[in-house]
Amino acid sequence: MVTREEVLEALGHVIDPELRRPVTELNMVREIEIKDPDVSVTIALTVAGCPLRSSFEEQVGKHVGTLPSVRAVSLRFDVMSPDERAALTTQLRGGAETRGIQLSPRTRVVAIASGKGGVGKSTLTVNIAAALAAQGAEVGVLDADIYGHSVPHLLGIDQKPVVVDKMIVPPVARDLRLMSIGFFLDDNQPVMWRGPMLHRALEQFLQDVHWGDLDVLLVDMPPGTGDVSISLGQLLPRAEAVVVTTPQPLAQEVASRAATMAQKTGMRVVGVVENMTSDVFGSGGGERLAGELGVPLLGSIPLDARLRVAGDAGVPLVTRDPDCEPAQAILELAQAIDASRAGGFTRTLPLVS
Repeated sequence: MVTREEVLEALGHVIDPELRRPVTELNMVREIEIKDPDVSVTIALTVAGCPLRSSFEEQVGKHVGTLPSVRAVSLRFDVMSPDERAALTTQLRGGAETRGIQLSPRTRVVAIASGKGGVGKSTLTVNIAAALAAQGAEVGVLDADIYGHSVPHLLGIDQKPVVVDKMIVPPVARDLRLMSIGFFLDDNQPVMWRGPMLHRALEQFLQDVHWGDLDVLLVDMPPGTGDVSISLGQLLPRAEAVVVTTPQPLAQEVASRAATMAQKTGMRVVGVVENMTSDVFGSGGGERLAGELGVPLLGSIPLDARLRVAGDAGVPLVTRDPDCEPAQAILELAQAIDASRAGGFTRTLPLVS
């Protein structure tokens, strides 16, 4: 006969798909009933009507239903009380009840900036994020382009964030945690905000959103060098920047201003990416900009219709067709960004006598 302890141990492998922690650690296991050889489990969800119930059902069936001597497992759902949700929020914030930046000290924040629109910055952001996740990193994407938010579409997600006792749990798509102002708007309504409201939105995305234990948070920056850039430098003084340009001189000139802005707000400029390299736009602009800024050229991404097609379909190209030329170039770019951490290495090197 299976024991309660064995069932609990199996439930320790059931991960909440949004909070990314075991249900046993989150105190979500409400009841375990054993009627040999059948087992019934009740899990308390954070909110009623959780859209990811199927994930719990699949995981419980996989981990509990395959235990020796278990013939069948059934899963029921309950909902946390307000006090339980408050306790969960405090637990996820590391025991602190006061608000603050909800990022682990070990999380690396990389802003993907360009200074101007139309250079493919958002497409690069989601593909770099997917490439880093494929390499085993825990990755979040913050769509800071308040006026031109496009990341939800590029990742094919329209699921609304879950609010747990004033804490926002970001949706997860393809192992990426995502937050965007687009989740809070209906029918593609325009955002008509001025500077202080932009700062408040970015602050809320960093204070009220439970990002969890991320390795990397990629921030898709808006065009220009105004409010959001200044706010990001104030809220996350240890952030870094990757500057995206297309080959032609005009884009290079504007990207140079974005790099200067990042440096003025205290960010370390990691390097330059040349996007849309082709006969149409030419080549070499990224290398010239990198030389001007005194930073490395991290990669050149060819102009390819497959990037656009994948974005329209809501699937990053590195996920949809990882072996094609532009996807391979982005995978190498992600590796270059990962290797550019301050200190130079992402892994501990062996000692050499």
